[in-house]
Amino acid sequence: MSAATEPSLWHFALVGTPNSGKTALFNALTGSRQKVANYPGVTVERKAGVIQTPAGNRVNLIDLPGTYSLRGRSPDEAITRDIVLGRLASEARPDLLLCVADATNLRLALRLVLELKQVGCPLLLVLNMIDIARRRGIEIDLDKLSQELGVPVVTSIAVRKGGTEELTRRMDEMAAKFVGPIGSTWAPPTTSELRAAQREADRIIRAAVGTATRPDTLTAKVDAVLLHPVAGLAILLCVLFIMFQGVFAWAKPPMDLIAAGFDALGVQVHDTLPPGLLQSFIQNGVISGIGNVLVFLPQILILFLFILLLEDFGYMARAAFLMDRIMGGAGLHGRAFIPLLSSFACAIPGIMATRVIDNRRDRLTTILVAPLMTCSARIPVYTLIISAFIPDRQVWGWFGLQGLVMFALYAAGIASALGVSFLANHFLWRENATPPFMLELPDYKLPRLRSVVIGIYTRAMMFLKRAGTTIFSMMVLIWFLASFPRPPEGATEPAINFSLAAMIGRWIEPVLAPVGFNWQISVALVPGMAAREVAVAALGTVYAIEGGKEAAEQIGQALAGKWSLATALALLVWYIFAPQCASTLAVIKRETGSWQWMAVTFGYMLALAYAAAFVTYNIAVHLGAG
Repeated sequence: MSAATEPSLWHFALVGTPNSGKTALFNALTGSRQKVANYPGVTVERKAGVIQTPAGNRVNLIDLPGTYSLRGRSPDEAITRDIVLGRLASEARPDLLLCVADATNLRLALRLVLELKQVGCPLLLVLNMIDIARRRGIEIDLDKLSQELGVPVVTSIAVRKGGTEELTRRMDEMAAKFVGPIGSTWAPPTTSELRAAQREADRIIRAAVGTATRPDTLTAKVDAVLLHPVAGLAILLCVLFIMFQGVFAWAKPPMDLIAAGFDALGVQVHDTLPPGLLQSFIQNGVISGIGNVLVFLPQILILFLFILLLEDFGYMARAAFLMDRIMGGAGLHGRAFIPLLSSFACAIPGIMATRVIDNRRDRLTTILVAPLMTCSARIPVYTLIISAFIPDRQVWGWFGLQGLVMFALYAAGIASALGVSFLANHFLWRENATPPFMLELPDYKLPRLRSVVIGIYTRAMMFLKRAGTTIFSMMVLIWFLASFPRPPEGATEPAINFSLAAMIGRWIEPVLAPVGFNWQISVALVPGMAAREVAVAALGTVYAIEGGKEAAEQIGQALAGKWSLATALALLVWYIFAPQCASTLAVIKRETGSWQWMAVTFGYMLALAYAAAFVTYNIAVHLGAG
C-alpha cells in the first residue's frame, strides 16, 4: 500500500552497493523492530522494520540486497531491481529510495545513483561513514554534489548514537513534499552505457569531492602486509589455526558446566522416578539426547564470534582477495571465498550467499562444494571422537594435539572442496573460462559490540530452535526404536539388542562393515540425515540404553571401550564428506531450481565418504590400529 492510499504509513527502501554500511544503517534505524524472512518463491532474505520519524511518520523500511547495478544478473540483484521498479507483486513499490554510499569510496555508488534516477522514484543519497571520510581529509561539497546529481544529499554515521538524526529529519521533509512516482525510463544498461555512466560519475567526483589531504597511510601499510601473496597467506592460515584452537581451548569451561548441569539433571530424574519406560524416556531419550548436542553450543558460538569479528573488522574481503589465486587455479571464483567461509558455520547460509556470484557456472560450482566445508554441525561429532581417541597433550611445546587434529579435518574439507571444483571445471564446464575477480576492499573498522552480540544471539537461537525441534523429534524416534520391542522374559543380553534399532542397524551393518562401522554407528547415521549433530545424540541414546546410567554420563569413555582407533578415524573421515543434512540438500534444490543438482551433490559426497572411510579404515588396521 502506497502513501497515496494510506498517508500514515510510508514505504522506504535502502539500496546501495555492498560494503557501504547499508545494513549497519538499517540496524541503527530499526533497532529491535525488524523482521527477517524470505521473499516468496526464492531464498533471498527479506529484512524489514517499522520506524517512526521525529514528525510522527510511520515508515516501513526495507533493506534491499546490495547491488552495483539493476541489471539483475544474480538472484539478489533481480530482487532489488524488481522491488525498485515495482514489479514484485508481494511488495509495495517504494515511496522513497535511500541510496546508501560509502563516503570514502563514491565511484561505484554514484554510478548506481545515476541508474536509480531513471526508475522514476523519489531518491535521497545518504553518505554513510562521513566521519571516516573527514578524518582522511576527504572534503565533500554536499550542495555541489546534490546539484550535479540532481538529488538531495544527506550524511549519516550509522555506528554513532545520534548519527541518523539528520537523515530522519530529511526523510520527513521528503515525505511532506511527496508527489508520487513518475514513469520509469530505465532499461538494462549495455556495457558501453555502464562505462559512460562511470565516466560521468568520475566527473561528478572531480567536481564535488576534494582529494584526501591526509592519505590513510595506516590502511595502506596494513594492507601491504595482509595482502602480500606470501605473508598474507601465512597470516590467514594463522588466523584460521587460532580460530580452531580457540574452539577447543576457550569453550572447555562452559562445556564442562553445561555437561555437569545435564548430568545432574539426569541423576535427579534417575533418583526421583521409578525404574521403567518413563524414566528411560526422560533420562536416556530427552536429557541424554539433547544434552549431548547442547554441550557443544559454546564451540559453535566461538566459531561464529570469530567469523563476525573478522567480517566487521573488514578482513573477510581481504581474505577473499588472497584466496582468489588459489581458488582460481581450482576453477572457483574469488567471490566464492565468502560463501565457502560462511559454510564453516553452516552450509545453508553459505549456499544462499552464492547469490552474489554473477556467473551461473561459478555459482553452481560453489554450491556443489559448499557442503564439503566443515560446518558447525560436524563439531559435536568431531569433538566427541577426538576427545575420546586423541590424547590431550601438547605438541612442539604449545600446540594442542586435539586442536591440530581438528585443524587437519578442516584443512581436509578445504582441500576436498578445491579438488572437486577442479574436476568439475575440467569435466563439466570446460568450455567456459572463469571471469576476472573484482572486489571493493572495505575500510578497517573496529567491530561494533552491539552488532556482534546480535549476530551471536541470532545464531544461538537458531541452534537452540533446531535442538528443540529437529533434534528433539529425532531423539524421541531413536529412543522408541531403541526401547521397543521389550526383551523377552529371562533375557540376559542388553535390552537394546532386541529392539527395532538393533534390527535396522544389523540390516545396514553389512554395507558399512568394510569401513569399520558397527550396527550402533549404522543406527546413528540414519537420523543423522536430518542433521549431522543428531548422530552424537543418537549414539548417546543407544549406548545409554545399552549401558545404563554410567554410559549416559560417560559416552566418550563408552565409545573408546567399544570402538577401535581405526573405526574412530574412519568415522571422522566419513563426516568430512558425508551429505548428512537434509536441510542443506533442500536448499541446494531451491537455489539451483533442479532436483538433478541435489542428487548429484548427494551422490558424489556419499561416494567420497565411503571411499575415504574405506581407505582410512584399512590403512589404520594395516598399521595396527584395528
